[in-house]
Amino acid sequence: MAASDENSSLFPIFILTIMAIPILPYTILKLCRAATREKKSIHCQCSACLHSGKYRKSIFKRISNFSSCSNLTLVLLWVLMGILVYYIKHINHEIQPFEPFSILGLEPGVSDSEIKKAYRRLSILYHPDKNPDPDAHKYFVEFISKAYQALTDPISRENFEKYGHPDGRQGLQMGIALPQFLLNFDGASEGVLLFGIVGVLILLPLLVAVIYLLMSSKYTENNVMHQTLSTYYYFMKPSLAPSKVMDVFIKAAEYMEMPVRRSDDEPLQKLFVAVRSELNLDLKNIKAEQAKFWKQYPSLVKMELLIQAHLARESAMLSLSLLNDYRLMLELAPRLLEELLKIAVLPHSPHGHGWLRPAIGVVELSQCIIQAVPLSARKLTGGNPEGIAPFLQLPRFNESVVKKIARKKVRMFQELRDLTVEDRVELLTQVAGLSEIEARDVEHVFEMIPSITVDIMCETDGEEGIQEGDIVTMYAWVTIKRGNGLIGALPHAPCYPFHKEENFWLLLADSVSNDVWISQKVNFMDEATAISGASKAIQETKESLGASAKETNVAVKEAVDKVTESG
Repeated sequence: MAASDENSSLFPIFILTIMAIPILPYTILKLCRAATREKKSIHCQCSACLHSGKYRKSIFKRISNFSSCSNLTLVLLWVLMGILVYYIKHINHEIQPFEPFSILGLEPGVSDSEIKKAYRRLSILYHPDKNPDPDAHKYFVEFISKAYQALTDPISRENFEKYGHPDGRQGLQMGIALPQFLLNFDGASEGVLLFGIVGVLILLPLLVAVIYLLMSSKYTENNVMHQTLSTYYYFMKPSLAPSKVMDVFIKAAEYMEMPVRRSDDEPLQKLFVAVRSELNLDLKNIKAEQAKFWKQYPSLVKMELLIQAHLARESAMLSLSLLNDYRLMLELAPRLLEELLKIAVLPHSPHGHGWLRPAIGVVELSQCIIQAVPLSARKLTGGNPEGIAPFLQLPRFNESVVKKIARKKVRMFQELRDLTVEDRVELLTQVAGLSEIEARDVEHVFEMIPSITVDIMCETDGEEGIQEGDIVTMYAWVTIKRGNGLIGALPHAPCYPFHKEENFWLLLADSVSNDVWISQKVNFMDEATAISGASKAIQETKESLGASAKETNVAVKEAVDKVTESG
């Protein structure tokens, strides 16, 4: 029974040890990452971005950043470990080993007369005839009497003095650190033990597996519904014009599941009036066009109006319920557009090529959503093939400002960017009518906008020239530079309410045949990622061509050196 009690008391220590093994190193790792985290700001410093609230370091923002699921779980586990430590410390005081000499207040090696004197002295204090306290009676029976019996027997006393146990030398004992109620196999305890074994070892893993299978059957690795991918693939066409990509994009299953409430009817009607010019309606037959628009599936109508409200920067007129749907729509948009782009560049043609025209449309729609720029702003105006969309991403810029600087023959966005800082500030303040503070905001954005250089090198294995029919390996070196010296940065997007990393896609395509031969997503968030990506790409390419290990290592080293020099 004593061994069983000891095993039961070790159960909290066993649990504490199992918890500490993963939690302690994980906590140290998180603290090291937090201590070494780069402090340099990578977001735009213009007043529009700073006032958007996305990067504000308020106490609520800090609490929100800390209150992630992993952080809260870690804190909860540390609290539980603290409770276990306190409990273990408490039970260690309660459960003491049976030491007869200590109980009688004696030192080992005393005579029998001293033992009897100690026993009589304690009997006066704890004997039931002298002390009616139940605790005193329990202590006298379980400790004092047993200690006296152990020390008055010559064999037991000799064993205590030599081996520390009344029964002599003890062999190695093995036990199970389980609570006592699980070791008493009688009555309800057997049911509890059986339920624990079945629940923990069978039902819990089965429940986790079922949840995982249900989620994986509904969502992809990118957390996009499989139904959405099927819909996008069905409506993706090689002739899909950029202006029609919106019609495919809003058919995502995630958007179709958003509720359409009766209370939204009136706000949507007002929103329709505000964005009607962006809906590609035939003005010659406007009544029939409006009726046709409202006869669409309600979720399609709602999503298109919400997106157009964002592009037109009319979100201030949304009701509270629509505002929640609006934020959810924007939060889902980047990963839905990424999947739509992947489907556009999938091998569709008999030659295994993707389609360029819809891919460009997806990229343009993504740019418009992040920058909150109307799709109509991309149309050709005043001899500018880009339209005024690139200008509208700049703070304080509108159609009137674009017209003013066009009088000074600055019609292209690149032309404005190629000006010196002094000439650009002079143009914006004296011609466009911006204040010095507003012109400084424009400069902050220009410092964040990257300049990209692409160097292409083609080679054939074992040959100097390239002839028709040769297998050609193409190496594309993409170099990115910014005015503020950053490598990776968050884009200037004050109207987009969430953090958004830059996305770059490298497409090798033919605009005449509408074919996309190669597509690759590129990340520039840090130099380490660039080095890792370049090394992996070069290694895989060389190995596929049958290059030796030495040739592969030389090529990888050259790639790393090139990335380092570019950085």
